[in-house]
Amino acid sequence: MSRRLALLAALALLLAGPAMSLAPVLAGYALQFPRDGGSHPDFGIEWWYVTGWLNTATHQVLGFQVTFFRARQSEADANPSAFAPRQLLIAHCAISDPAAGHLWRDQRIRRAGLGLAEARESDTDIWIDDWKLERDGAGYHAHLIAQEFSIDLSLVTSQPVLLEGDAGFSRKGPASAAASYYYSEPHLRVSGIVTRGARRDKVTGEGWLDHEWSSQYLGRGAVGWDWVGLNLNDGGALMAFRIRDATGGAYWAGATLRNATGQSRSFAPQEVEFRPGRRWRSPRSDVLYPVSWQLRVGGRRFDLEPLLDDQENDTRASSGTLYWEGAVLASEGTEPAGRGYLELTGYDRPMSLP
Repeated sequence: MSRRLALLAALALLLAGPAMSLAPVLAGYALQFPRDGGSHPDFGIEWWYVTGWLNTATHQVLGFQVTFFRARQSEADANPSAFAPRQLLIAHCAISDPAAGHLWRDQRIRRAGLGLAEARESDTDIWIDDWKLERDGAGYHAHLIAQEFSIDLSLVTSQPVLLEGDAGFSRKGPASAAASYYYSEPHLRVSGIVTRGARRDKVTGEGWLDHEWSSQYLGRGAVGWDWVGLNLNDGGALMAFRIRDATGGAYWAGATLRNATGQSRSFAPQEVEFRPGRRWRSPRSDVLYPVSWQLRVGGRRFDLEPLLDDQENDTRASSGTLYWEGAVLASEGTEPAGRGYLELTGYDRPMSLP
């Protein structure tokens, strides 16, 4: 309980507004790799997020999510103790399994330090106990042994890094301080092993990596967001998000589209529209989520449908939140367009805290 209260205090600080001791996100910074694949401990909050679609040898279709968060605790800076919780690390992992009808999911939270939980600064290398995500040669390796399932995946890079927003500077509201540094790696080639209970499957598929860090992610008046990352069938990639206000309308929005020839374009808020369709109510939390969508990005329109409706992730024991995070199919007109992941936050209660 003390860990959860410490995390909620940190999130309240981060989401309510900027802190003087946190590094700001500024336009014009040129992301550098591999350094910017690593941790940025002077910023308030950061996450590394890997999702994708998998196929088993028996032609079952699964989705997977692996997310590591880092949250800075500025109030612990003056404490000289090695046990002071200057950084909190949180991890969520899940498998979307149509045969089960819901997520296999688990979560962890630890204070960083003492070699037990760390996020290295030099390159992507994050772990909590035996849960780990690291850049390894031509890609990444994700290894997590949860209570009822496990994920052991190799994710090989096949395309250049996709810089979101303005060369990696992603606005999240009308105030320039509400922003993040943000890049993605679409069309990762995935292979490995997943287990669910006593079942062990070799899998192959395609994934997506996001890495984002900020000191003021949401502006005042923002309550949550809808986000999607799509690996398009023609080799292109689309990231789009909408941040919602208290009325459910668009507080801010943005998108980046890489086309089949590798050219990228970012879209202004007025060029991005999320229109909710069918809704699903969780039998556990009673939260109502819009699980199908019409998405407009510029002159293109996509319909999004979930792999299964019940992809609610209950992470109240670590991050204090409920959210819907799941595999979705995209179509454009009557044609299949791609596959990806959809995230819906702030539907149980506002994400911004006073």
